[in-house]
Amino acid sequence: MLGRQGMELRRPGLITRLSAPLRGMGQRFILISLVIAGFGFMLLGKSDAVLVDRLRTTIADVATPALEAATHPVEAFNRGLANIRGLFALRSENARLRREVARLRAWHAKAQALAAENKSFRSMMNYKGPARDSFVTARVIADGRGPFVKSVLVNAGARDGAAKGQAATAFGRLVGRVTLAGARSSRVLLLTDLNSRIPVIVADSRTRAILMGDNSPQPRLGFLPENPGLKAGQRVVTSGHGGVLPPGLPVGRIVAGEDGAYRVQPLIDFDRLEYLQIIRFKAVGAPDTDKPRRSGPT
Repeated sequence: MLGRQGMELRRPGLITRLSAPLRGMGQRFILISLVIAGFGFMLLGKSDAVLVDRLRTTIADVATPALEAATHPVEAFNRGLANIRGLFALRSENARLRREVARLRAWHAKAQALAAENKSFRSMMNYKGPARDSFVTARVIADGRGPFVKSVLVNAGARDGAAKGQAATAFGRLVGRVTLAGARSSRVLLLTDLNSRIPVIVADSRTRAILMGDNSPQPRLGFLPENPGLKAGQRVVTSGHGGVLPPGLPVGRIVAGEDGAYRVQPLIDFDRLEYLQIIRFKAVGAPDTDKPRRSGPT
């Protein structure tokens, strides 16, 4: 019994030792066959290129259905994997949107309360605000921006109500002001131009300043009081001082400049300006220049 068991235990090792030379011979035979076949195809291609092209086309025709059948499971697996990834992305996006909706609902309730309080204060003080501004929409027809000039040309002029000094906005955000108004076109000087000077106010702290362009993407805040205590991210809007620009137009947010000065990141991408709104603003108490004046005694 022990002898049989020993023979059975030694039999797998014996089979492995006997099959190893055969396996090596088979691998050598396959390698030599492939090399010979390769040289044969090369010689055949030199002698008869048309026959080789036909053979290649026939092989491709035969292999195409098999390759297509093999790719279907792979494509189905990739689609399924993409769907699974999309589901995980949708779950995270849904959670983010739920948090955003909850935050906006809280702000909406707070805004309604502040609006009601503001309305009550206005009625108690008998406050009369500025009249509603009218505007004309114009299309940007030429971009004159360069290293030294930051302006655009729009297709609205004096016949449309545009005039020098009026504010130009895009989506309710300040872009610049009109510097030249012809009959059919106007030149708008952008906030970033070296000659741009806009009176602004920091909405959170009510700090007054002048937004001064210097041909950089972020204009600088000048004429600030000592130790203004400004912080990055605070909103900057037009102050309306001087009676030229309407107050409260969003301009941008404060950022820390590399030179240590307070700078403003505009809310508008000046590289994508297509349409502008020129605001026909008239300050409270300003004379009505649209009506003809009478000369002489009545």
